[in-house]
Amino acid sequence: MSLYAALIEPFVEFGFMRRALVACLALGIGSGPVGVLLMLRRMSLVGDAMSHAVLPGAAVGFLFAGLSLPAMGFGGLIAGLTVALLAGIVSRLTSLREDASFASFYLTSLAAGVMIVSLHGSSVDLLHVLFGTILAIDDWAIYLVGGIASFTVLLLALIYRPLVLECFDPGYLRAVGGRGSLYHVLFLLLVVLNLVSGFQALGTLMAVGMMMLPATAARFWATSLGALMAIATLVATLSGLIGLIVSYHLGVASGPAIVLSASAFYGFSLLFGRSGVLRRLFPSPHLSP
Repeated sequence: MSLYAALIEPFVEFGFMRRALVACLALGIGSGPVGVLLMLRRMSLVGDAMSHAVLPGAAVGFLFAGLSLPAMGFGGLIAGLTVALLAGIVSRLTSLREDASFASFYLTSLAAGVMIVSLHGSSVDLLHVLFGTILAIDDWAIYLVGGIASFTVLLLALIYRPLVLECFDPGYLRAVGGRGSLYHVLFLLLVVLNLVSGFQALGTLMAVGMMMLPATAARFWATSLGALMAIATLVATLSGLIGLIVSYHLGVASGPAIVLSASAFYGFSLLFGRSGVLRRLFPSPHLSP
């Protein structure tokens, strides 16, 4: 098989492959920087919980419009924001920590969403909701994913400095009169939006994969925040491209193929990265005679 036939021909011959590639690129651009901030804020598991929290909203959208990605995405957005708001309120009014609140709400949301789809749809519909249908993505869904990526980049550019300060030293931000709670809420909004965007492609179970795996892989190669975001975005977009090619040639599901491609990048970085396992086991001498 020639290089052209392996890497380029699928996107030249088939329109659904081109649409899927555009969606993956937009998803990587939005999810990469958000995943880095989630990792640095030690909210990785919170992101996973929120990815499951969108399921009941997506299920309600499915009831009204079938497998319409914009309808399910809008429902997922409402559900995700509601869970984030409720978890924040509970953590502030009680002694329960925010991560425990998210876990409680996410388990309830996951069970409710699966129940709704199971009662009013088939097992095939449930698989589409849980694992995504990126190869069947339509123009409206691409507009939604692209719009979320554009909004993410613009909002991050506007709140970058206070958001980073709130991430590393929230006490100082409070001392100088910064509105840390506002930036925290805006960040949660970006997380939910990008999870909805990922849901369009990867389903509710694996939407967070395009956030966290590229971010953790980037951590082995860079230490500055700008470099982390750039590498995470690159890994996320390459994972989408490679996953689609693997899915096309092997005939496997595209969503898992994309996430496993990101996992391969993580495994490679874990072993060979600048702060990876092999570098720590066999350190190079700092000074040579």
